[in-house]
Order: sequence, then C-alpha cells, then structure tokens
Amino acid sequence: MPAKRTPMRQIREVLRLRLAVGLSIRQTSVAAKISVGATYKILARADACELTWPLPKDLDDGRLKAMFYPRSDLISASRYQMPDWSNVHQELKRQGVTKQSLWEEYTARYPNRYYSYSQYCHRYCYWLKQQKRSMRHIQKAGEKCFVNYCGPTVPIINPQTGEIRLAQVFIAVLGASSYTYAEATWSKELQSWLLSHVRAFEFFGGIPRTVVRGDSRRGVNKTCRLDPSTNHSYQQLATHYQVAMMPTLPCKSKGKSNAEDRVQIVERWILSRLRHHTFFTLGDLNQCIHNLLDDLNSRPFKRLPGNRQEAFAALDQPVLRALPRSPYEYVDIRRCRVNIDCHIEFSQHHYSVPHRYVGEQVEIHASEHLVQIFFQRQLIASHPRSHRLGITTEPKHLPTGNRKNQQWTPGRLKNWAQDIGPDTLAWISDRLDERAHPEQAYRVCLGLLNLNKAYSSQRLNASCHIANREGLNRLKHIKAILQTNRDKLWEH
Repeated sequence: MPAKRTPMRQIREVLRLRLAVGLSIRQTSVAAKISVGATYKILARADACELTWPLPKDLDDGRLKAMFYPRSDLISASRYQMPDWSNVHQELKRQGVTKQSLWEEYTARYPNRYYSYSQYCHRYCYWLKQQKRSMRHIQKAGEKCFVNYCGPTVPIINPQTGEIRLAQVFIAVLGASSYTYAEATWSKELQSWLLSHVRAFEFFGGIPRTVVRGDSRRGVNKTCRLDPSTNHSYQQLATHYQVAMMPTLPCKSKGKSNAEDRVQIVERWILSRLRHHTFFTLGDLNQCIHNLLDDLNSRPFKRLPGNRQEAFAALDQPVLRALPRSPYEYVDIRRCRVNIDCHIEFSQHHYSVPHRYVGEQVEIHASEHLVQIFFQRQLIASHPRSHRLGITTEPKHLPTGNRKNQQWTPGRLKNWAQDIGPDTLAWISDRLDERAHPEQAYRVCLGLLNLNKAYSSQRLNASCHIANREGLNRLKHIKAILQTNRDKLWEH
C-alpha cells in the first residue's frame, strides 16, 4: 500500500509557516498539526523543487501534487486496470446491458487487476459527473426521440415581391446516439408539426418507442403540468406509428434540459453557419440544412469515441421498430353540432349527416381527400373533401317528404315569414326554391327569421324588400342593411 499522502492544503500551510513566518521545523509541525517527520519530508521536497513563498499563482493543487507525489498515479495504475469509462457509457445505452454485466466482463479480462463492483460503480459515477450535462443521462437505444423547434428562425425572401417570411426549424434527435434530423417549415401549426414527425421517422428509417416533445404545450388540447390532454390529431399519429407521445415536465425537469441541449447543438452547428446566406425558397433552405446535417452527424464526439452516424448504426438503428407500410396522412379532427338542416360545416363547406343526428355533437375527421363524420366513435357519414364554398348533400340523409311530426318544414317556415311581411315571405321562398333540397336552406331561413327577435317586423320586411330588389341572397347582406339603417330610408 502506498504511504498516506498529506492533503495539498496542509502542504501549503507548512510551506507558509516555514518559508514566510520563519518557524522552526518542530513549531511548524505543531502549528500545522502533522508529525515532525512528515514536516521534514515536505520541506526537503520543497527545497529539491526550489519552491519559494509565495508560491506561483499558476501552481494549482494538481501540479503541486505531481511535485510532491510524482509516482502516485503510477502506483494506482500498476495495481488496478482503469476501465475505459467512455466505452462503458456507450455500452450502457444498449438494451439489456447493465453495470453488473460490464463489471463481470471487466473482471474476466483483468483477473488480477480489477476494482470491486462497488469501486467500479463509484469511479464510473465520478467520471460521469465530470462530463457535460447532456452526457449524464443514459438513454437506452431505440427508446427516446426528442423533438422541438429551434428558437431562431431563418428569413426567406420572395424573389418576386421582396416579402420576407420567417421559416421555423424543426429538429428530432435520437436519445442514445444523438443522431439528428432537422428541417425548415413555414409555421409551427399542428399540420406542419405532425408531418415533420413523419419525415423524421423516414429519415431514421424506423420508429422509437417514445417521442418526447420539448414544448409541453405543443400537441395538447389542454395544458396541465402532470396530465396534459393530447390533441386528437397528435394521438392519431401516435396510434398510426404505435409510439408513445410524452411531454417534458416544465421548470426543473432533467428531461427538459436534455432536449434543450440538443436544440443548442443544431443552433450552433447549422443555423449559425446559415446566418450569412440568403434564401429565396424553402426548398433551397432545406437542401442546405440537409448538407450540414451530414457534417453534424459525422463530426467526432468530443468526449466519446466515434460520431453520431457510427453511434446510430451501432445503437439505435438495429433496435428501431419498422415503419408501417403506408405513411401517416394528416387528419384534421374537430367537434361540432349537427344543424337543423342536417348538415355540419367544415372549412366553409357544408356536408350532410343523417337527419336522426340533428342536434347531436359529432366528430369530423378531414383528410386531404375525404371528410368522415363520427358519432360516439361510429362512422355515420363520409364525403369527398371539397375545398370550395358550397354544400354537399346525400339525399338519403334528409327526412322523407311525408315524415310525420317533422320539426321544421317549408310550409312552417313560410307561415312564419308571412307573419312578418310579404317581402320576407318572398325572400324565404326564393331560398327554399333555389336549393336542390329544401332542407339545405333551413339554416339560412331560420337565421333570417330569428332576426325578428332583435328587429321589428317592419324593419325586417323592409330589409328583405331591398334585398329582393337588389338580388341579395346572403343573410349577411340583410344583416348589413339592418346594421347601417338602410331599411329606414326606404319609403313604403
């Protein structure tokens, strides 16, 4: 066993008392609270190293220790074989690998020069504390993918108008290998957010078990620190890829700092290198980002062996789950109530629903080419998606003409309009006649007739007279007439 070493603090005190204060060896021994023999050895070594007081400012404890105990590290190394901690750290990311299994491999390799298991774990933890914060979390291979948007945006100039739009930069980073994907999108809206996930999974060539979003508010309907409600479209993406979507907890969460560290890497190694470039299209920007991604993923680690590309091939890629046969298609999911005219409205277009669901709350699933309506998770109607203003009606969704006890009929609407005035009756009749199915006009007719609650019958009938005369067939036109008091200018 090597001799017990005197702490650096006491060595400095011995040198100060002897060289600066001028005490004798015995007095120095008493004042420094060490033996006379140890004091003599310290002073002899200081004299051999030609040390004077005060000590040089750049002489730290590490250099001072090397002067007084030059063989201390060699003695330790000659007895025990120090494991390669960076390699241990990487191996712990593999599925099923533990410290116990790595220690057993280490003892088999160095049967006479190994640390005990407790010392092995202690020294590994000490090494880990010396590393960067982003390295201290052990991420299992294929387990987590961190996603977020970078803080800085990239300006893109329209070459025709000179207008400048700011592109957002989405990133996805696999936890074990730090293999990184990035792309630019026009916005942070839900559709862009979800489709960026799809392209990230395709870039990785597989699916992790968990996606951790850096912004805990993105992709949720209701923000809650511990139990956020996931957005329906985001949940549908998770179901399609069979992946768990997890937010990072705010404030003091270690997972949050882990995700933010990965964002900073993209900002420093990609966005900072693009700040002097001018882009005119989103495609040009994404091409530059793709080229810089190759450089980032092949850049050697500072404290670990290899690079992101090699770590991905060794750790994450073999255990990622396979992609589904077809990629996810964005579906906009909303809730609404079926109107009296047996239609629901989505993106300024009306779609029919079976009449028995009038007044019920339904869920709309709208993809690029199809609109589906669900009631209590059961599909009740389906229509081709229309991107124009208008109405789409399936005749079998409407009630039959001889249906008894029907709440609203054309006759009932006309009787109500006749009570208000002849011009109101004419406007209502025209709306019912111009539709292929009278039920399609029920909503606008009821909207007009209910104006009688806020305006007198005389004013409402006068407004309908102006609308009939000028060919105004929209409810908003009549509301504008009433709000601007044009009806009061009309003389009977």
